[in-house]
Amino acid sequence: MNLPVQLLWLIPALPLVAAGIGALTPRGGRPIAAGAAIAALIGSFILSCLALKTALVDPAAHLTANFSWFDLGTGTFRLGWLLDPLNAFMCVMVTFVGTLIFIFSLGYMKEDANFTRFFCFLSLFAAAMLGIVVANSLLLLFVSWELVGLASYLLIGFWFHKPEAAAAAKKAFITTRIGDLGLLLGMLWLYDRTGTLLFFDNGAGCLEAGALAGLSSATLCSGLAVSTAIGLLIFCGAVGKSGQFPLHVWLPDAMEGPTPVSALIHAATMVAAGVFLVARVYPLMSADQALTNVPLHALTVVAAIGAITALMGAVIAVAQNDIKRVLAFSTVSQLGYMMLALGVGSWVAAIFHLLTHAFFKALLFLGAGSVIHAAHHEQDIRQLGGLGPKLKVTFATFAVGMLALAGFPFLFSGFWSKEAILHAAEGWEVSHLPLIAGLIAVVLTAFYMTRLVSETFFGHGRSHASEHAHESPAVMTVPLAILAACSVLIGFVGTPAWPWLQSQLTGEPVHPHGWFEGAGLMMLSILLVAFGIGAGLAIYARRTRVTASQRDPIEAKAPSLFAFLGARMKLDELYAATVGKVNSALAVVSDGLDRYVWAGIVNFLGRLGEFAGVVYREADEEGLNGGFDTGSETLREAGKVYSRSQTGDAHAYLRALAVGFVVLVLVITLGGLR
Repeated sequence: MNLPVQLLWLIPALPLVAAGIGALTPRGGRPIAAGAAIAALIGSFILSCLALKTALVDPAAHLTANFSWFDLGTGTFRLGWLLDPLNAFMCVMVTFVGTLIFIFSLGYMKEDANFTRFFCFLSLFAAAMLGIVVANSLLLLFVSWELVGLASYLLIGFWFHKPEAAAAAKKAFITTRIGDLGLLLGMLWLYDRTGTLLFFDNGAGCLEAGALAGLSSATLCSGLAVSTAIGLLIFCGAVGKSGQFPLHVWLPDAMEGPTPVSALIHAATMVAAGVFLVARVYPLMSADQALTNVPLHALTVVAAIGAITALMGAVIAVAQNDIKRVLAFSTVSQLGYMMLALGVGSWVAAIFHLLTHAFFKALLFLGAGSVIHAAHHEQDIRQLGGLGPKLKVTFATFAVGMLALAGFPFLFSGFWSKEAILHAAEGWEVSHLPLIAGLIAVVLTAFYMTRLVSETFFGHGRSHASEHAHESPAVMTVPLAILAACSVLIGFVGTPAWPWLQSQLTGEPVHPHGWFEGAGLMMLSILLVAFGIGAGLAIYARRTRVTASQRDPIEAKAPSLFAFLGARMKLDELYAATVGKVNSALAVVSDGLDRYVWAGIVNFLGRLGEFAGVVYREADEEGLNGGFDTGSETLREAGKVYSRSQTGDAHAYLRALAVGFVVLVLVITLGGLR
C-alpha cells in the first residue's frame, strides 16, 4: 500500500489535532492528552512509512500536489505538498524518534503538574517540523518554520517559574528571529525574481532548471550572482535554527527545558530543520558553482561556517560540567559537520549524518534524562560518578550512543556517516581547511565523550544524589534500548559495501566501493578516535575524581584555558559588550526619539487641534450661534409688540384708521402750504 501525495498533509495534521486535544484537556485528563499525542505520532509514522514506499518507487521523481491558495492580482498564489526520498526519510525519522521521546516523557514528566500542557506543546512541535518537511512551497515551509520557533519557545520555557528557563526561551526565540529575517528577505527576493515559491511545479518551480538559469545568470553590481545572494539569505535562517556560528548561543541555553524537549530539539526537530532547508534548496545554493567569475560562492560560505562551528563546539564541550550542556555543544559541533558536508558539495553525506545523529543524539539526551531522573535531578557530572552498576541499562545504552557519536569504527552508525563527510571534505578542491577542522573535531569528540562517561558512570558516588540513584522505569529504559539498536543498525544502510541510502536519495546508482579509495583517511580517522578515547580514559577513568570539589585534571594544568572554554569562549559576554551595547544604545536613541521627538510632534499636533477646536467653538457659539440667537430674539420681541395690537376689536381698528386718515390729511395739507 502506498500513500498518495495528495494525502501527505495528514502526516503533520495528526499531531496538530493531538495538540488541539491536549489544549482542551483539563489537568486531570492526563491519559487523554498523552494518549492522543502518542497515537497521533504513531499514525504519522505509519503514514510516513507508506510515503517512503511511494517515494522509493521512483527515487529520482519529485511528486507534487499543488493547489491554489488565493488570487493575487492577475495571478494565483499556490501552495503544495512534495514527496521525494529526502523528505520521506525525514518524515520516518522525525515520527519514529519523536514517538520514542513521547513515550519516554510519560515517565520523566509523570510528576509534573502541567503534564497535559507539555504533551500539547510536544505535539505542536512535531506537527510544525513535519509541516516543514512535506512543504512544496517556501512560504508554507516558512509558516511551519515559525511554528517550530513558537513551539520551541513554549517548551524551552516550560518551567517558566525558573528565571533561567524564561531567559533561555526568550534568548532562543529572539536569536533565531535574526536568522529568520534573512530567510524572509531571501524568500521575497526569490518570489520577485521567479514569480513563484513552489519548489517543483512541472518545470516552473523555483528550484527547477529554468528559474535557476535566470537566477545564476543575473548578477549584482558587486559581481555576485543573484542566486548566491538569495541562497546566502536563506542560509541565514538555517544558521539560526541549526545553531551555527555566530547564532549558536541560544542552543546550549535551551537545556533549561525538560530533558525530553532537549532530545526533541537536538535530535529530530528544530536543529535538523536548518540542515534540511539547505539540503532542500541545494539546487539554488549550488547554482553558481559553474560560474568562475563570481567573487563568492554560496556553498563556500556554508562550508566555512560549518567548519568553524564543528571545531568550536567540540573545543567548548571539553570544559563543560553540566551533562546536558556537554551534549548540547556536541550537537553544535555535529551540526557543523552537516553544514560542512553541504558546503563541500555532498548533501547526501549531510543527510546521512543527520539521520544517524538523530538516533544516537536522542539516545544520549534521553540517557542523560534517565541519569537526571535517577539522581534526583542532579546534572553536574562532578556531583555524579559510580552510576554504572546502579543504572545498568542506562549505562549500556548511553555507552552505545557515546561510541556512535565518537565514531567508533565499523560497528556504530556515527562512524560511517562521519567518514562520508570527511571523504567529501577531502575531495573539495577549494581548500583542505574544513577537512583539518573536521579531523581535529574527531579527536576532541572522542575525548569529551569519554570524559563525560567516565565522570558520570565510573568511580564512586560523589554526592547523596549519586549514592542513592536507582534505575529508571521501563517506560524510560525501553526507548533507550530501541534507540541503541537503531544507532548501530542504521549505519549499515550507507556503508561503502552497501550505499543503499545514498543511491535512494540521489536516484542514481552509487559505486559500492567508492569510499575505500580513501582508506588512508579512514585509518587516520580511526587513529584519531582511538587517541581521543585513550586520552580520555587515561585522564578521567584511570584516576577517577574522588570528591566533587576536586579540580578537573585539565583545569589543574591550564586553569585559564579551562575557565575560558567553560565560559563558552565568552562569546555571550562579547555579544553583550558589542552587539548588546549597540542594541542598548539604539534602544536609548529610539526611546528618546519616541519620547521627545515623535511624542513632541504628536503632542504639538494635539495641542494645535485643541486650539483649533476652541477657535471653531467660539466662532460657532459666539459668532454664528450668537448672531442668529440675537436676531431671533429681536424678531420675537417685535412680534410680541405687534401681537398686542392685534386685539380683534373692529371699533378699535376703525378708530385707528380714522386717526391715521387725519394724520395723513394733515401731513398732505402742511406739505401743500409749504
